[in-house]
Amino acid sequence: MNFIGIIPARYASTRFPAKPLALLCGKPVIQRVYEQVADELDEVVVATDDERIFDTVMSFGGKAVMTGVHHKSGTDRCYEAYTVLGRPYDVIINIQGDEPFIRPQQLRAVKDCFADPATQIATLVKPFTPADGLAALENVNSPKVVVNNRMQALYFSRSIIPFRRNKDKAEWLDGHVYYKHIGLYAYKAEVLREITSLPQSPLEMAESLEQLRWLENGYTIKVGVSDIETIGIDTPADLEAAEAFLKHLREHNIR
Repeated sequence: MNFIGIIPARYASTRFPAKPLALLCGKPVIQRVYEQVADELDEVVVATDDERIFDTVMSFGGKAVMTGVHHKSGTDRCYEAYTVLGRPYDVIINIQGDEPFIRPQQLRAVKDCFADPATQIATLVKPFTPADGLAALENVNSPKVVVNNRMQALYFSRSIIPFRRNKDKAEWLDGHVYYKHIGLYAYKAEVLREITSLPQSPLEMAESLEQLRWLENGYTIKVGVSDIETIGIDTPADLEAAEAFLKHLREHNIR
């Protein structure tokens, strides 16, 4: 199978305007993301609605396409970019433009999901550990996932799922594996076309999680597992944390 990575990147972020162009140890965040994934995929393209981002990507030798400003999700922007390119791929991987520490192993874990020909959509999770603590598990900005015995997602929630009845919350991370969702998606090309035509669903609107729309409409989401922690950049404070994290990786010679 062949794989294209598309990185949606918009300029107008409420919490951090111009985030893709913010410098992370001397390079724009979008360049950090691009360089992390370029060697693992057959092609990588940034999909943006802003000429400043487009010009920045082209200046460091990357590929970019302009898309509309009307998209409500990165998935929709990915599909427009894919159609603009006009080159057929088996699988499109939606790579978050604010995840500069995505690792090659994580991309491979998602790609491996398509060894099963029945896979329609794939994503990635990381097990919570007792060392993460209850606060991490309760964080509503870190969606949780429950899976079946085929490693397919049953449900995603900002709440803690499952609820462990007759157990004190302090003990919930002991004796049960909770999964944290990592927002990396991959779709077969025909499935991406289908899901971008679906209207928003009740569960999606309740949780503000677009993947629930796909589940509600009967699509299956295969789940790959990673034990690698990453740092997403949503705010200027996150950028400071990312600077420290990148320096730590360099000190330990970790790519």
